[in-house]
Amino acid sequence: MITCSKLMPQGRGLASVLVKRASTITLDWDTRQKSRFDAVDSSQRQLGIFLPRGTVVRGGDVLVAEDGSLVRVEAAPQTVLRITACTEHGSPFDLTRAAYHLGNRHVPIELKPDHLKIEPDHVLADMLRAMHMTVVQVTESFEPESGAYGDHGGHSHDQSDTSQPHTHGPDCKHEH
Repeated sequence: MITCSKLMPQGRGLASVLVKRASTITLDWDTRQKSRFDAVDSSQRQLGIFLPRGTVVRGGDVLVAEDGSLVRVEAAPQTVLRITACTEHGSPFDLTRAAYHLGNRHVPIELKPDHLKIEPDHVLADMLRAMHMTVVQVTESFEPESGAYGDHGGHSHDQSDTSQPHTHGPDCKHEH
């Protein structure tokens, strides 16, 4: 078994050609939330993943194996509920309201401009339908938000580092 104990979020810092050549593992959200798990990569190698506690693995992340090889993580398609505003008698604000109510229940949620995704839950589906939302079960990858204190694109809003002020706007010089 080959051990992987380093994670490079979204392969940052690696040449894209290296990431494209890397073997892959396809994992569902349940597994990607764990910091320790076993997997088999696309080259049929047995991998033991040992990351710091609390680490969440995202689709597009790259693991570094003990032998120096790279393993690209893909988010597996899984059953999720896709939630959209009712086109007949709803409004785009309804999606915001639904996200609020789901967040209030601490439900892992993926936010998109025109829909939300959550793991299947018939009680929540009924609640959303009562709010006149359209709820459909689909098979897609699931990448829920990391939460208020999670990673939001690889930079910190910690103001203790004053060597470079953090600004948003045309002179921001980093991606969001």
